[in-house]
Amino acid sequence: MGVEYDPDTEILVTVGVSEALDLVCRTLLEPGDEALIGEPCFVSYPALVELVGAVAVSVPMTLEKDFVPDVEDLEKKRTEKTRLVLLNFPGNPTGATISREKMVPIAEWIAENDLILVSDEIYSPITYEGEHTCFSTLPGMKDRTVLLHGLSKGWAMTGWRIGYAAAPAEICAAMTKVHQYQIMCASTSAQMAGIEALDRGDADSARMTQEYGQRRRVIVKALNDMGLPCHMPQGAFYVFPSILSTGLSSEEFAVRLLDEESVAVVPGTAFGESGEGHIRACYATSIETIEEAMVRMARFVNK
Repeated sequence: MGVEYDPDTEILVTVGVSEALDLVCRTLLEPGDEALIGEPCFVSYPALVELVGAVAVSVPMTLEKDFVPDVEDLEKKRTEKTRLVLLNFPGNPTGATISREKMVPIAEWIAENDLILVSDEIYSPITYEGEHTCFSTLPGMKDRTVLLHGLSKGWAMTGWRIGYAAAPAEICAAMTKVHQYQIMCASTSAQMAGIEALDRGDADSARMTQEYGQRRRVIVKALNDMGLPCHMPQGAFYVFPSILSTGLSSEEFAVRLLDEESVAVVPGTAFGESGEGHIRACYATSIETIEEAMVRMARFVNK
């Protein structure tokens, strides 16, 4: 990634990235503090912020901007109570990535306002075009970034629950204090499996990503062909098409599609209010299953 961390003082192994997120909120936020969250976002982000008595402030990311915020979007939401910014690229539910060109002004804005960036990069191994850029590689950002990563996505080890946080030593030490009483440690067997994946699994991970890249083209073309405008994901394994043309709300679309065609998607509103008018579909399944699902969805849309 182009950045180095001291494994003794700057890395904490956690029970998946979910625990790492919880630890970040517990250690960096006080009641009444505010956290800016790029939205649509993973469902636990605002909940974990609110559990510690802080305020989750959504920063809407739109299809028109390729689901990437800019400094103007962030500044509109910033107040004197803002303490951290939480971003996820490649993103769930959109599959969006962010270019280095767009990252630099955000990094400069974070430094100017004395904020901390929490960068969830769990999907970074599943990047289709170009190379993923880690926020903490940008000038001055290592000291302002808590990098979250793990093995669940890129190495297909979801159930093993191995994640990690890489952060400045002071922050990592504070997170460890909570971690040692909350969890103690990730299971030894899962850690050994993680070592095996990191030592010998990269070739399989690369093949998996190549296969995902083929599936995304199939599903995006099908969605666009049936009249549901869809952003081409540059990472992860989700699509987030607009369903506004159907006249249905996100929840209505998802429930009726399940009832009438036995196809499961997630309403966009599960990922925040800005997700209304969209649904999330996952293409981490076979081409044959995707194609059959698209036939059924097109039939539903045409009705």
